[in-house]
Amino acid sequence: MQTATSTFNTLGVSESLLRDLTKAGFINPTAIQQQAIPYALQGRDVLGCAQTGTGKTGAFVIPLIERLATMPKGQPHALILVPTRELAIQVQGVIDQLGRSMRIFATTIVGGADMQAQVRGLRQRPDILVATPGRLLDHMWNGTVNLASMKILVLDEADRMLDMGFAPQINQILEAMPEERQTLLFSATMPADLNQLARASVKNPISVMVAKPATTVAGVTQAVHHTTHDSKANLLVSLLGADKDSVLVFTRTKHRADKLGRVLGSAGHKVAVIHGNRSLSQRRAALEGFKRGTFRVLVATDIAARGIDVANIGHVVNFDLPNCPEDYVHRIGRTARMHATGKATSFVTSEDHDQLRAIEKLLGKSVPLAEGSPVPAASHRSHQPVHHRSAHGRTGGRPQAERGSWRGASPR
Repeated sequence: MQTATSTFNTLGVSESLLRDLTKAGFINPTAIQQQAIPYALQGRDVLGCAQTGTGKTGAFVIPLIERLATMPKGQPHALILVPTRELAIQVQGVIDQLGRSMRIFATTIVGGADMQAQVRGLRQRPDILVATPGRLLDHMWNGTVNLASMKILVLDEADRMLDMGFAPQINQILEAMPEERQTLLFSATMPADLNQLARASVKNPISVMVAKPATTVAGVTQAVHHTTHDSKANLLVSLLGADKDSVLVFTRTKHRADKLGRVLGSAGHKVAVIHGNRSLSQRRAALEGFKRGTFRVLVATDIAARGIDVANIGHVVNFDLPNCPEDYVHRIGRTARMHATGKATSFVTSEDHDQLRAIEKLLGKSVPLAEGSPVPAASHRSHQPVHHRSAHGRTGGRPQAERGSWRGASPR
């Protein structure tokens, strides 16, 4: 294991790539990068688990560029599978930044984009394909992608791909890949179904566990507001008026995201909305506007939980609790990235207590009660309540996490 004083130079990164890393603002490697990069440079399979926002993209892009620089040009030798279009665009951006001097290029293959434009990108013979599973299979069936030349496979946010129901597509892609390859699998959580995927895809891997699965970033101050469905919008408007932070708001459905966007716009807030029914160009415009500060508020469904790489998001609001507890970790990981600080506030109605207990069970601790939030009614507490201390020192009763797991509908 590398020490905290490691630099990219001590990890074995070449001078050429070091220059591009410095230009891109990669100064010191994060913990996941310190531990994963040396093994990945050796060609070893790596199974990496780290919190959202801790530099996992760099942990596989950096060794990927180094290794591909020694391979013959003319056809792709690496495939990076990701769950969402937003994450694909993010990964493509990192490759564009870091691969320039070593002339390593990528093309993105995602749903919702022009197939013919992607075919033209493939004809440029990129070194790396960054793809979502469904669109990659479309190209494979059309004969525009052949995976026989692949030397390296990266499964990024693997748990999210399984949550979204991509297991059958991933299995088809694995069957088309050469058996002799390097596989790098990165995830923020390690559920049981991911262990099955790992056994099928990696060989004798080096396990890199920077934090136990479902650990939240230390810089996030978490809180819950007990409220009602009808009061949520007014509560959110009140929170937005309390400070000037950029705010990412998560809703459970696309319809609710659109409705909330209209409500916040009518209240005078600069807001954008992003979900699966928005076109790729609309989603890009929303993300870019949020990054630049054109929009202070971005309302999103879980499709954006792992595709938003925006520095300095001050506040994440769970307008609706997520359908599965693991998504709570990924949502609030959008703030306090790379050792910064931020807030995460969750709205909890009387119907949400099972979800809240499941989240607290996953975290191994209770989530504090927000200042000003009413203590939940006694009928919603267990017989042995856990007492929660708010960020301002007040305590309140909260149901103790129960045994068993809770899984909701598939994410949208």
